Amino acid sequence: MTRETGELPLDWSDVDRTRGTRVRAGNAMARTRVSLLDAAVRLIAERGTRRTSMTDIAQAAGIAKGTLYNHFRNKDEVFAALVEAEIALIADECRGVDLEDALAVAAIRLDTHPALRRVADDDPAALAALVGAPLDSAGWRVARACAADVLAACGRDPRGAELVVRWLASHLAAPDPDDAEASARLFAAVLPLRVLATV
Repeated sequence: MTRETGELPLDWSDVDRTRGTRVRAGNAMARTRVSLLDAAVRLIAERGTRRTSMTDIAQAAGIAKGTLYNHFRNKDEVFAALVEAEIALIADECRGVDLEDALAVAAIRLDTHPALRRVADDDPAALAALVGAPLDSAGWRVARACAADVLAACGRDPRGAELVVRWLASHLAAPDPDDAEASARLFAAVLPLRVLATV
């Protein structure tokens, strides 16, 4: 319908095509970003961080290099976004299960993550920098927020998120997938229950 007459337009050039384009453009940008991060994690697992270039990431994602630069200015930005995305992915896997299982899932994923293991083998200084990043960095903030959500969903005090994140970070440096379930059980036992406010 045209705005002026309320009738169907005879000429489709009168139709306002701008409505909805932002949503479609946003969805396309999100899909492109996911493709880029998927390509980056595959390449890091295969080659490591040093031998993965921006050109490699764009090619592996099937995206023009200029499009990659619309999303990320450099490899550090790609890697930072990748850390946040992988944390969120692990947190999604931990939702809806009991705390012991959630901790075990997260620990095993970190212990066996192909890209993390490749970085640990090829560039331990990069892994140390990741673990030793400032506590107010985006990766740590996302990890704490995800841990707090999972703790709250499991009926535990979300203020224990910092402790959970530090425990999980220990799995980055010293992976032990064979012992992850047992240590998750012990760790879950010491995390406090959620304190409900009394009125």
